Order: sequence, then C-alpha cells, then structure tokens
Amino acid sequence: MVGVALPVLAATGSPAQTLYVDVTSTNIPFNIANTMDAAMADLDADGDLDIVLAMEFQPNILLVNDGSGVFTDQSSERLPIVRRDSEDVGVADVDGDGDPDLVFVTEDDLVNELYLNDRAGRFRDASGRIGDTGRSNALEMTDIDGDGDVDLVIGNAGPNRMLLNDGNGWFAVDPNRLPGRSSVTQDLDLADVDGDGDLDMIEANEGDNVLLLNDGSGHFSDAPGRIPLRATREETREADFGDVDCDGDPDLYFANTRLFVSTADPRNRLLINDGTGRFSDESAARLPDDELASYEVDFLDVDCDGDLDILTGNGLVVFGRAGPKTIVHDLYKVYLNDGEGFFHDGTDEILPPTATGIGFDIAAGDVDGDGAVDLYLAGRETRDRLVLSTAGRCFRPACPRSTVRQAGARLAP
Repeated sequence: MVGVALPVLAATGSPAQTLYVDVTSTNIPFNIANTMDAAMADLDADGDLDIVLAMEFQPNILLVNDGSGVFTDQSSERLPIVRRDSEDVGVADVDGDGDPDLVFVTEDDLVNELYLNDRAGRFRDASGRIGDTGRSNALEMTDIDGDGDVDLVIGNAGPNRMLLNDGNGWFAVDPNRLPGRSSVTQDLDLADVDGDGDLDMIEANEGDNVLLLNDGSGHFSDAPGRIPLRATREETREADFGDVDCDGDPDLYFANTRLFVSTADPRNRLLINDGTGRFSDESAARLPDDELASYEVDFLDVDCDGDLDILTGNGLVVFGRAGPKTIVHDLYKVYLNDGEGFFHDGTDEILPPTATGIGFDIAAGDVDGDGAVDLYLAGRETRDRLVLSTAGRCFRPACPRSTVRQAGARLAP
C-alpha cells in the first residue's frame, strides 16, 4: 500500500504555496517507474541539462531537454537499447575528447557498461573497455591516481574495485589500491575527511560501514574507530558527505533501511567531523526523530539561505513472518538547516504534496535556466517526479559543497 501525502492547508482552506512546483505531467513524457539512479548533464552540447536514468530490468532512458525544462524521450535515437539490471549511472568525460560519457553498473547481469559520446549526445557501446565484472551497486568517477583522467570506483557484492583509466577511456583493475575485503556495498562517496589534500572514501554497506583513508597516492586503507558503529547492525543504502555546520570539513549522513538485514535499525544517522576525520554520532541532537527507512540522501541548499539542507527518499519497510518485505508508506523529506547543522522538518514548506514516491535517487540541477536548482525525484515502483524551484536565482551560499574537496557530488552545474 502506498500512502499519499495530504496537502498543507492555508488559513483559507486552499493548499499552501510550496517552494517547488510539480510539473511531471507536462514536462516528463510518460509514466517512468523502476528508476534506480538519475544524473543530469548537458549530454548533447546545447547548453541545457539533460537527464539519464539507470533502470531496473528495462532499458535505460535518456531524456533530452528543450531548454525550458520540458523533456522528450530520445533513448532509442541516442542510446543502445539493452535491458539490464542497472543500479547506478555516472557521467564524465572518460576518453578526453571534451564530451560527457556514460557508465552504468549492473547487479544481476554482472555487466558494467560504458557508452562513449559522439559530441552530439549520441552514444556507442564501448563496454569492452571496462576490464571488470561483478554484482555492482555503486559507482564513483574521479581522478584517483592524479594523472588527470577519470578513474572508476565500483561498489560490489563482493570485493570493491578500483579501475584506472589509461587516459583514452580504457580501464583496468588495480588490485592493490583497495583492501581485499568482501562486503555488500550499496553506495560510495569520496571527500577529504582528514584535511590532507586527497580524497578519502566511505563504503555504505549491508553491515558495518567502512571509512577508507587515502595515503596521498590513491591507495586506500581501513581507518577503524573513526566512525562510530551501532550496537545493532546497520544497512545503509546511501552515504553522503557535506559540510552541514559550516566549519570547513565534510560531515557524513547515512540513509538507512531494512531491506535485506532484518535486524537492522532503519533510522538515519548524521555524523559530525572533528576536522581530522574522526566522526561523532550527533543524530539525536541534530535530526528530527523520524523512523523512516531511507534509500537516498542529498545535501543541497534548497531554501537559498547559505547552508546545506538534507533531502531524503524514503519508504517504511515491514518484514512478514515468512520474510517478504512490504512497503507500506513512502515519501520524500526535506530537513532544513538552521545554519549551525541542526535540522527541522520543512517538507511541507518546500515540496508540493504530489511529490511522493519510493525515492531511490534525487538529481539536482537548473533544468529550466532560471538560476534555481530543480529536482528530479526518481522512484522505485512509483512514478518519477520533476519539481521546479520558484526561488529564482539564489545568492552564492556561505559554505557551499565546493569549499570541501569532494568527488561524486550530485548537483549538476
């Protein structure tokens, strides 16, 4: 059963105005569902943001923007049509020709895909350039070894992999850069947590999450004791770095659920960095007391007040006696920052009541060219939503994410 949020009523009895408006029915071409991940980028070099979707057990989707935030499905014209179990998508120029290419990682198919852009937003299959397969759920694309090209970090059910780029978009696994530990990793994120000028990594796992420190040359090792573990098991679907208290270092949010680990505590956690890469759990003091299972989190200044707010995609999961999971309620939440890293629920001020769905990803960027950040809400088994901001052009935040050295940020330019 899927719950439907009720409109917030003003004193007149009519729905209150929210900062975002839902334009799904007019700006998205059809009822898109089963989206696992979404990314925004100017794929066809026309100056606006397009959207690419990683789809579960159906062909991936490429939505082309007309410049005003109205999208058409041009997947069949621009993207090879293959039905796979796509879990994550990354966008970056991997072959150094100046246009964004696409990488999809898949779980059940055991195939990771690379599609090269022809500089006009038409893609050809070059998956043979990725020298690795696995049950993959997570992807980060950044320069790991400092040679100026984009490498791949892939999170697997099994050992995670680091694939180094030869500069021309051919990738090979370097087995010496990550610990050989086997886990079920659902997400990865990178940021300089200890202030030494290189990117460190968080593994979001089904089980204990793991912080890995970079030695400065792109080799990572476990850093036990730096993130507090729960007494009960934790199943984290998404992890995200962001400087929530504006002190210049990246803090850490765990979006937790209870899908495959029946004893997991689904409450989310906010960990505060002391500046040296040691984190304390300050969830109880800083977050609203919600008991929603979450699949997605993003830090974003949605209300244009100069600090990072929290957006989550959620669904409450109940295990039956025989083991099957049932999603009984779903919604997106917005927690607004007071400027010092303490949050209150501002969902009803920000999102329209129609912005519901089992939120598996949130992609953010200015799709209609008005200078404000719009949101694509990607839903699992529920319809994707596009909501446009009415804030207009925002002033530059006092502590934007760019002040913290970070890779894999979800915000499109």
